[in-house]
Amino acid sequence: MNALRNKVLLIGNLGKDPEVLVLESGNKLAKFSIATNETYRNAKGEKVTDTQWHQVVAWGKTAEIVENYLARGKEVAVEGKLIHRAYDTPEGEKKYVTEVRCMELLLLGK
Repeated sequence: MNALRNKVLLIGNLGKDPEVLVLESGNKLAKFSIATNETYRNAKGEKVTDTQWHQVVAWGKTAEIVENYLARGKEVAVEGKLIHRAYDTPEGEKKYVTEVRCMELLLLGK
């Protein structure tokens, strides 16, 4: 049961092309966002689609796969874990970020 702790599974489409950075260590970091959609009928019987956006980060070999194969609109399955972090902007404002650290990636669609 321990393997289920802090596990995220998402299937969605990329909102824009991934951003890939090469760090001083030579390690690659890929950042991208995916949209997941849920469709349901409201009280009036109208079809409603709710879209949620998720920020995803991938490191190393996974980042290389993202760089070589993913682009805006592509459908992917992501498995990872939630990461919460905070940082200070140059203006001194505290910002909080929640993102998915991608551990496994599956390319879907064409």
